[in-house]
Amino acid sequence: MRFQKPGMGRLFLFLLVVGSLTGYSQDKPAAPQSFRITGEVKKEIKVTIDDLASYKGGLMKDVVITNHLGEVKSKIKKLTGVLLRDVLANVEIKSESPRDLSACYFVCKATDGYTIAYSWNEVFNNPAGESIYLITTKDDIEARDMEESILMFSPRDYKTGRRYLKNLGSIEVKRAF
Repeated sequence: MRFQKPGMGRLFLFLLVVGSLTGYSQDKPAAPQSFRITGEVKKEIKVTIDDLASYKGGLMKDVVITNHLGEVKSKIKKLTGVLLRDVLANVEIKSESPRDLSACYFVCKATDGYTIAYSWNEVFNNPAGESIYLITTKDDIEARDMEESILMFSPRDYKTGRRYLKNLGSIEVKRAF
């Protein structure tokens, strides 16, 4: 590239260097401190990390996170959390009869778009619901101070990484039909 005016090459180089450095100086987006429950509900609800502290929590064993092939990706330790079931129990789902609930499912979405789903029966009518957690501490770090903020996962899954969701942003209640 040839520049017609003296000093233009240096100016271009300066702008190129400064422009590339600004990408490194940008802050990471803040981890969410709350999530919303929306969709087929009578009233949308906002749940904060502080709200999660009001639920009965439990201590869990260390958990190995595996990918879809069963390969170990990481291990998380010193976990406490609250059951998703306990949080969702406070949500009034639009339904004409209790039978309608069997068609409902929960779409849990992270702030980066990663999405997982649980059926109403899986959460409320199955032993699986006894192990779907929103993590309140990990490695002695409180949720509000964790890089991945509101973590959600089911340690009883065979491939634990498939539903290991970081930075929960929303839960949408949907109906299958």
